[in-house]
Amino acid sequence: MTPEGHAPPRRAEHWRLTAGVLSGILIGMFASGSQTARAAWDEIARALSLSGAPERVSANVLSEHEIEVLDRMPPQSQAELLLERSINHYRGANEQIAARVDGWSDHLTLDGTLNRLFSTAFNSDDLRVRAAAIEIDIAARGLEKTSATIDRFEHDAVSGEQAPRVNAMWNIALVANRGVEPERAVRILSPALQDANENFRYWAVEGLAVVGTDEVIPRLLDTFHDDPSPMIRERAACGLAQSGMLNERQRRTAVPRLLEFAQDYSLNDETRKWVFQALRDVTGQELPHDAGAWLLWYSKNNDGRWNPVTRDGV
Repeated sequence: MTPEGHAPPRRAEHWRLTAGVLSGILIGMFASGSQTARAAWDEIARALSLSGAPERVSANVLSEHEIEVLDRMPPQSQAELLLERSINHYRGANEQIAARVDGWSDHLTLDGTLNRLFSTAFNSDDLRVRAAAIEIDIAARGLEKTSATIDRFEHDAVSGEQAPRVNAMWNIALVANRGVEPERAVRILSPALQDANENFRYWAVEGLAVVGTDEVIPRLLDTFHDDPSPMIRERAACGLAQSGMLNERQRRTAVPRLLEFAQDYSLNDETRKWVFQALRDVTGQELPHDAGAWLLWYSKNNDGRWNPVTRDGV
């Protein structure tokens, strides 16, 4: 509902108004000379375009004002503000999260705005933003980043009922990513890759991708190639190519086996399509879904030093 007397113009009136303004600009430009007109028009075209290099609004640094008011905000609001700033790569945001997150434990609710920000952060192209999302999930779950957490959830992660087991698997994966016994976490989660229950296999794949150590890569590759479920194969491919917490260097180590998969015609068409999509995501190369084209490219670049495609720059 708009205030009386301030209703937006109807569409036809709006476009007449816009056209009139643009006409006036153009007349002024051409009156000032063709070179000036061209430069001015290029500037307008550039400003209206969604393509091109990023245009900074201002220095992407957490403002002094925001830092000053943080202590007066409840933990939920602090987390929302800082995670949004982390997503937008504001300097200082992740440092503030690191300094405050332990004090947020059991004081956050991962719903509404914070849940939407978490989902965005966890799919960021920057591993440090994903790490910030994991820290906030850990705080919301009230988990300690210690071995005691793995002790607490190990039994359920191995043999619990459906909901407790899935929850335990995810909790272990989260703290393992933050450096708490990741090798042990992999040992706990890996047997579920062979479980008859598809849901447990799904969360084993997701959890291992979050742990993000080198030893999860062959497990994800085997699952991608062999699991009977298309959904699980796709999630394993995503864990290798984009999702989870593997860095760029780690993902590149999967390329030789992905190239083997590309030549494996025992795989169905859908799975082979995912192979080529994974190769594209990992390498940034725009090549057809053709094993020969990929092998030729790799033979010329097999030192693995092609241009980085993600922010982690490892």
